[in-house]
Amino acid sequence: MATYKTSDFRKGLKVKLDGDPYLVVESTFRKPGKGNAIYTLRLRNLLRGTVIERNYKGGESIEAADVEEIDVEYLYRQGDTFVFMDVKTYEQYELNAEQVDENWKYLKENMPCSTILYNGNPITITPPNHVELKVEYCEPGAKGDTATNVTKPCKVETGAEFICPAFINIGNVVKIDTRTGDYVERVST
Repeated sequence: MATYKTSDFRKGLKVKLDGDPYLVVESTFRKPGKGNAIYTLRLRNLLRGTVIERNYKGGESIEAADVEEIDVEYLYRQGDTFVFMDVKTYEQYELNAEQVDENWKYLKENMPCSTILYNGNPITITPPNHVELKVEYCEPGAKGDTATNVTKPCKVETGAEFICPAFINIGNVVKIDTRTGDYVERVST
Protein backbone atom coordinates (compact mmCIF):
# COMPACT_ATOMS: atom_id res chain seq x y z
CA MET A 1 0.00 0.00 0.00
CA ALA A 2 1.26 3.49 -0.82
CA THR A 3 2.25 5.82 2.00
CA TYR A 4 3.00 9.51 2.38
CA LYS A 5 6.00 10.71 4.40
CA THR A 6 5.79 13.94 6.41
CA SER A 7 7.63 15.79 3.62
CA ASP A 8 4.69 14.92 1.30
CA PHE A 9 2.01 16.35 3.64
CA ARG A 10 -0.08 19.04 1.94
CA LYS A 11 -3.68 20.18 1.58
CA GLY A 12 -5.76 17.92 -0.67
CA LEU A 13 -4.07 14.57 0.12
CA LYS A 14 -6.41 11.64 0.61
CA VAL A 15 -5.20 9.38 3.42
CA LYS A 16 -6.47 6.37 5.37
CA LEU A 17 -6.79 6.49 9.18
CA ASP A 18 -8.47 3.84 11.33
CA GLY A 19 -9.89 2.21 8.17
CA ASP A 20 -11.64 5.38 6.91
CA PRO A 21 -10.63 7.73 4.06
CA TYR A 22 -9.75 11.29 5.10
CA LEU A 23 -8.98 14.47 3.15
CA VAL A 24 -6.20 16.75 4.42
CA VAL A 25 -7.94 20.12 4.87
CA GLU A 26 -4.95 21.94 6.38
CA SER A 27 -1.30 21.09 6.93
CA THR A 28 0.98 23.13 9.19
CA PHE A 29 4.64 22.67 10.03
CA ARG A 30 6.50 23.91 13.10
CA LYS A 31 10.02 23.36 14.31
CA PRO A 32 10.41 23.80 18.05
CA GLY A 33 13.79 24.80 19.42
CA LYS A 34 14.60 21.24 20.47
CA GLY A 35 13.59 17.93 18.97
CA ASN A 36 11.83 16.85 15.80
CA ALA A 37 9.70 18.98 13.53
CA ILE A 38 5.96 18.65 14.15
CA TYR A 39 3.38 18.41 11.37
CA THR A 40 -0.22 19.17 12.33
CA LEU A 41 -2.91 17.92 9.98
CA ARG A 42 -6.61 18.85 10.01
CA LEU A 43 -8.41 15.93 8.39
CA ARG A 44 -12.01 15.63 7.20
CA ASN A 45 -13.56 12.17 7.20
CA LEU A 46 -14.86 11.59 3.65
CA LEU A 47 -17.59 9.20 4.87
CA ARG A 48 -18.97 11.12 7.86
CA GLY A 49 -17.78 14.70 7.30
CA THR A 50 -16.26 15.03 10.79
CA VAL A 51 -12.99 16.94 11.19
CA ILE A 52 -10.12 15.80 13.39
CA GLU A 53 -6.62 17.08 14.10
CA ARG A 54 -3.53 14.86 14.32
CA ASN A 55 0.15 15.58 15.00
CA TYR A 56 3.03 13.75 13.35
CA LYS A 57 6.77 13.93 14.03
CA GLY A 58 9.22 14.43 11.19
CA GLY A 59 9.95 11.15 9.37
CA GLU A 60 6.63 9.45 10.21
CA SER A 61 4.36 8.25 7.44
CA ILE A 62 0.64 7.81 6.82
CA GLU A 63 -1.18 5.35 4.54
CA ALA A 64 -2.69 6.64 1.28
CA ALA A 65 -6.44 6.10 0.90
CA ASP A 66 -7.69 3.85 -1.88
CA VAL A 67 -9.86 6.54 -3.45
CA GLU A 68 -10.36 7.53 -7.05
CA GLU A 69 -11.65 10.85 -8.35
CA ILE A 70 -13.70 10.65 -11.57
CA ASP A 71 -15.57 13.12 -13.78
CA VAL A 72 -19.34 12.76 -13.68
CA GLU A 73 -22.36 14.60 -15.01
CA TYR A 74 -25.33 15.46 -12.80
CA LEU A 75 -28.46 13.93 -14.33
CA TYR A 76 -31.43 14.47 -12.00
CA ARG A 77 -32.81 14.42 -8.48
CA GLN A 78 -35.39 11.91 -7.33
CA GLY A 79 -36.56 12.71 -3.81
CA ASP A 80 -33.46 12.62 -1.59
CA THR A 81 -31.41 10.78 -4.22
CA PHE A 82 -29.12 12.54 -6.69
CA VAL A 83 -28.14 10.64 -9.85
CA PHE A 84 -24.77 11.16 -11.58
CA MET A 85 -23.24 9.49 -14.64
CA ASP A 86 -19.57 8.67 -15.27
CA VAL A 87 -18.70 10.59 -18.47
CA LYS A 88 -16.36 7.81 -19.70
CA THR A 89 -18.17 4.55 -18.85
CA TYR A 90 -21.77 5.91 -18.66
CA GLU A 91 -22.18 4.07 -15.36
CA GLN A 92 -24.69 5.77 -13.06
CA TYR A 93 -24.10 6.53 -9.38
CA GLU A 94 -26.66 7.50 -6.78
CA LEU A 95 -25.78 9.68 -3.81
CA ASN A 96 -28.11 10.53 -0.95
CA ALA A 97 -28.76 14.05 0.33
CA GLU A 98 -26.27 13.56 3.19
CA GLN A 99 -23.45 12.70 0.76
CA VAL A 100 -24.27 15.64 -1.54
CA ASP A 101 -24.55 17.93 1.52
CA GLU A 102 -24.74 21.67 0.70
CA ASN A 103 -23.66 21.08 -2.92
CA TRP A 104 -27.32 20.57 -3.96
CA LYS A 105 -27.57 24.37 -4.12
CA TYR A 106 -25.37 24.45 -7.23
CA LEU A 107 -26.57 21.39 -9.17
CA LYS A 108 -28.22 21.90 -12.56
CA GLU A 109 -29.05 19.08 -14.97
CA ASN A 110 -26.15 18.05 -17.25
CA MET A 111 -23.63 19.91 -15.08
CA PRO A 112 -20.09 18.46 -15.01
CA CYS A 113 -18.90 17.55 -11.49
CA SER A 114 -16.35 15.23 -9.93
CA THR A 115 -16.98 12.48 -7.43
CA ILE A 116 -14.73 10.49 -5.13
CA LEU A 117 -15.09 6.71 -5.24
CA TYR A 118 -14.03 4.66 -2.22
CA ASN A 119 -13.99 0.91 -2.86
CA GLY A 120 -15.96 1.58 -6.06
CA ASN A 121 -18.77 3.46 -4.29
CA PRO A 122 -19.32 7.24 -4.54
CA ILE A 123 -18.92 9.07 -1.22
CA THR A 124 -18.97 12.77 -2.12
CA ILE A 125 -19.29 15.13 -5.09
CA THR A 126 -17.58 18.39 -5.98
CA PRO A 127 -19.30 20.88 -8.32
CA PRO A 128 -17.25 23.21 -10.58
CA ASN A 129 -15.68 26.21 -8.78
CA HIS A 130 -18.17 28.63 -10.37
CA VAL A 131 -21.74 28.07 -11.54
CA GLU A 132 -24.18 30.31 -13.38
CA LEU A 133 -27.72 30.23 -11.98
CA LYS A 134 -30.87 32.04 -13.09
CA VAL A 135 -32.64 34.19 -10.47
CA GLU A 136 -36.26 33.04 -10.09
CA TYR A 137 -37.37 35.35 -7.28
CA CYS A 138 -36.07 38.39 -5.43
CA GLU A 139 -37.55 41.54 -3.97
CA PRO A 140 -37.27 44.55 -6.29
CA GLY A 141 -34.48 46.95 -5.37
CA ALA A 142 -35.59 50.21 -3.78
CA LYS A 143 -35.39 53.11 -6.20
CA GLY A 144 -32.55 55.47 -5.35
CA ASP A 145 -30.90 52.85 -3.11
CA THR A 146 -27.51 53.10 -4.77
CA ALA A 147 -25.28 52.97 -1.72
CA THR A 148 -22.46 50.49 -2.06
CA ASN A 149 -22.81 46.97 -0.69
CA VAL A 150 -26.61 46.96 -0.52
CA THR A 151 -27.63 43.30 -0.75
CA LYS A 152 -30.76 41.15 -0.79
CA PRO A 153 -31.56 37.43 -0.86
CA CYS A 154 -32.22 35.98 -4.32
CA LYS A 155 -33.80 32.58 -4.96
CA VAL A 156 -32.24 30.76 -7.94
CA GLU A 157 -33.42 27.95 -10.24
CA THR A 158 -32.04 25.20 -7.96
CA GLY A 159 -34.25 26.38 -5.07
CA ALA A 160 -31.30 27.77 -3.09
CA GLU A 161 -31.02 31.33 -1.83
CA PHE A 162 -27.90 33.49 -2.20
CA ILE A 163 -27.10 37.03 -1.08
CA CYS A 164 -26.73 39.24 -4.16
CA PRO A 165 -26.39 42.99 -4.81
CA ALA A 166 -29.58 45.08 -4.87
CA PHE A 167 -29.41 45.65 -8.66
CA ILE A 168 -30.07 41.95 -9.42
CA ASN A 169 -33.58 41.31 -10.82
CA ILE A 170 -35.73 38.27 -11.60
CA GLY A 171 -34.46 36.63 -14.79
CA ASN A 172 -30.83 37.72 -14.31
CA VAL A 173 -28.13 35.05 -14.37
CA VAL A 174 -25.63 35.26 -11.51
CA LYS A 175 -22.25 33.58 -11.12
CA ILE A 176 -21.76 31.94 -7.71
CA ASP A 177 -18.49 30.63 -6.20
CA THR A 178 -19.30 27.07 -5.04
CA ARG A 179 -16.39 26.99 -2.57
CA THR A 180 -17.73 29.91 -0.52
CA GLY A 181 -21.35 30.33 -1.67
CA ASP A 182 -20.64 33.99 -2.50
CA TYR A 183 -22.01 36.03 -5.40
CA VAL A 184 -19.27 36.74 -7.97
CA GLU A 185 -20.94 38.70 -10.80
CA ARG A 186 -24.00 39.17 -12.97
CA VAL A 187 -23.66 37.28 -16.25
CA SER A 188 -24.86 39.00 -19.40
CA THR A 189 -27.13 36.77 -21.45
